[in-house]
Order: sequence, then C-alpha cells, then structure tokens
Amino acid sequence: MSTLPNTLNSFWLWKEVSAKLGVSNPAYKYWRETPNIKLNNKYVFVQKDTLPKKHEYVQELLTDLSGHLPIKFASDQLHVNEHIFSYEKMKLFREFEYKFVEDVKFVNIKKFFRENGILIPKNSIVHLGKFKDLDLVASSAFYRLKDDYGVVVYN
Repeated sequence: MSTLPNTLNSFWLWKEVSAKLGVSNPAYKYWRETPNIKLNNKYVFVQKDTLPKKHEYVQELLTDLSGHLPIKFASDQLHVNEHIFSYEKMKLFREFEYKFVEDVKFVNIKKFFRENGILIPKNSIVHLGKFKDLDLVASSAFYRLKDDYGVVVYN
C-alpha cells in the first residue's frame, strides 16, 4: 500500500496549460525552471508560479486542483476499483465532489476526508473499501462510511 499525496495543491494540469497556450505537448520538458510531476505515468502536472515569464498570464485561466486527484490515481492510492468514482449507481459516488479538466476527471479527496472527519496523518496509508475487504490492525484507525463501506488509516 502507499500513502495518499496532497501534491496537486501547487500544480496545474499540463494538458490544460498546453491547450490554453497552444504549445506542443512536450514543451514542458524544455522549460528547465518549471518543475513537473507525472502521476500513474499518464498525467503530467507543472508547478504553479514557475511557468516561463512570457506564459505567466495563462495562470489566471487555469483550473485550481487543490484537494483533487485524477480518479485513476485516487483509486490506486485508496486501493479501490476506479468504478466507485465513475458510476452514479455506486453507493459512494455522490459522496465525492468531481471536476472535469480537459477530459480528465478529478475527485476531491481532501473534502471527502474532511466532511467525514477522517484524519490522515502524514505518511499514513489509506484503504477505502467494503468492511469485508478491510484489514484492521492495532495501529490503524477505522472510519465507518455509508452502508458497508469504511476507511482504514494505517499509521
């Protein structure tokens, strides 16, 4: 299992940046002063306030992703099938806030945890799932959600 990052608070989705600027997809690779990260070997993000000076104006037009993660990455990090964020018929679907940016669907994990009173200490491991799929240990915290779902935070 892995920890759940809160990394997108200070990043822009590269796909949106390149679309708004009309620059080629690999342009960020040549911007040495613009740090970037890649999630799931699929989503590229560039750090806020580090775009080249001639492109800084576009930041006013970009979507703030604070608290959000791409649904595929979030499902991997929460160790749950991504369909929980994709289909309205899923019991927990309406519990999350979603945002679409350049055809990428994001889920607001931070808001979900805050509204459900789930405390995630730094470097903790998080598992969301049905009760029968969760493993409880002495050093973990369990949070009951809707119906037969819960969250376990391993310290």
